[in-house]
Amino acid sequence: MGIALEDMIARLPPEEQAKVHARAQELIAEEMSLRDLRKAMGKTQVALAKKLHLKQETISQAEQRTDMLLSTLDYYLQGLGGRLRLVAEFEGRAPVTLAGLSSIGFDPPGIRRRAAAVSSKARPKR
Repeated sequence: MGIALEDMIARLPPEEQAKVHARAQELIAEEMSLRDLRKAMGKTQVALAKKLHLKQETISQAEQRTDMLLSTLDYYLQGLGGRLRLVAEFEGRAPVTLAGLSSIGFDPPGIRRRAAAVSSKARPKR
């Protein structure tokens, strides 16, 4: 019969248990979704939307997306008090932080489509 992980950890000295728990928290933090991150920062969708001058629905849609512009992600993170850093990692080389990407304009989900619809209505018919 196998030994439960909790039992194995309980057998470790307290210092080792603390290291295991600390590393577990690091791994969990590395895999947070935007929703998890927002909640960990103690923010609601409504509060974040208000801070970013968006609708709550837009925040909800952003949290459900699997693909978005880096500028959108950076804007979302700024609303939580953070900033986006993009690091490229290559085997056998030191990680490289990519610069200059934060200067791209923000395009929250749906804004581009609405702007295009408005501009096409404003064009004179030929």
